[in-house]
Amino acid sequence: MTSEATIMEGGCGCGAVRYRVTGAPKWASHCHCVDCRRAAGAAYVTYVGLQTAQVAWSGTPAVRYQSSPGVIRSFCGKCGTSLTYEGERWPGEIHIFAATLDDPGLIKPQAHVYVGQKVPWVQLSDGLPRFHTLPRDGPPLQG
Repeated sequence: MTSEATIMEGGCGCGAVRYRVTGAPKWASHCHCVDCRRAAGAAYVTYVGLQTAQVAWSGTPAVRYQSSPGVIRSFCGKCGTSLTYEGERWPGEIHIFAATLDDPGLIKPQAHVYVGQKVPWVQLSDGLPRFHTLPRDGPPLQG
């Protein structure tokens, strides 16, 4: 992934909301769950997991939406870009959509999660570990 001294920047499509991340991410992974797919309108979403204090905002996500119990997602109020995921399961963390980084190549995803909900036409051949739900809920899937 990145080093402790890393600074990454990103934002929404129209530029109304920007952010700066200081320090190395805790993790990065691809999520295939139905809720994340619908929030992004994509086959899966790549997230960067950070401590909330690592992120400084310029302009604030104007739309905060409770997508399911204990889950808040944020979006730009002007252009609608999906920006973050915050869940009660991960207190003190914020998960940023990696595609909103100015240079998404700075992160390296480590796994695929919720592949039990993956759309059937997505073929995973990158060699990353795959989990039916989350890594803490069981070992990687075989094959």
